[in-house]
Amino acid sequence: MSKKKPRPIPEPAPFLPGLIDAHTHLASCGARTEEEIRAIVDRAVEAGVDRICTVGDGLAEAEAALAAAQLNERVYAACAIHPTRAQELDDAAKARLTEMAAEPRCVAIGETGLDTYWIGKSETCAPLDVQEEALRWHIDLAVSSGKALMIHNREADEGLMRVLADAPQPVETILHCFSSPLDVAREALDRGYVLSFAGNVTFKRNDELREAARIAPRGQFLIETDAPYMTAEPYRGSRNEPSFVGHAAYCLAEVRGEDPKELVEALNATFDRVYGLMP
Repeated sequence: MSKKKPRPIPEPAPFLPGLIDAHTHLASCGARTEEEIRAIVDRAVEAGVDRICTVGDGLAEAEAALAAAQLNERVYAACAIHPTRAQELDDAAKARLTEMAAEPRCVAIGETGLDTYWIGKSETCAPLDVQEEALRWHIDLAVSSGKALMIHNREADEGLMRVLADAPQPVETILHCFSSPLDVAREALDRGYVLSFAGNVTFKRNDELREAARIAPRGQFLIETDAPYMTAEPYRGSRNEPSFVGHAAYCLAEVRGEDPKELVEALNATFDRVYGLMP
């Protein structure tokens, strides 16, 4: 009987100063207390990461994200109800998310969006009409609060692009962990959306995704880990965290033919603009 080959333990990419992680889940990485948050942030800083946006996928994690941002100056928060849990967006949740959106350390409304992948696979996944209703509510919140809209999209390109086209337009729209076909990338870029690339941009089969990263104009792309998921090659399947975001940065620099340090400068400018952190 053959033994399963152990997964390699992830290592940060070579040190690159000034990195950002535009979308991660510190609570899902095991960081809820101030000490746990500091430990993950410190590891990220050692790899060159200066700033992190941690995200809630439900009300409890949104609370944790905002608390982390209030505890650590390098951390910002995005708050929303994930589309697969859209049935949880009741009046109490709406009231609390509206309060969170007004907090200075909350820089985006997300992640919200559409997800057809889990429909029929998970008994708890919200039906598509409920997801769309929740998405439209979150869009309105992003508009009224003046915060960026952070989008989750899994196998829902047509419906998502339809809703985003006919809904009110937030100040910024980020398509997080972008993984859609190239024609969707082109349309999104034409509309002015920001594509955020995670560790999957390094996966060997994802040439089309790397092409999307190549054609994105400066100011319309970010990098993220989506930790604890989407760990970069060659560490796929291992737990991710913000300290590994450099793998995506080096990948984008290579496919775009840019110096990594200059790429990081562009990423910081986009991070500041999208999340309303301009001095």
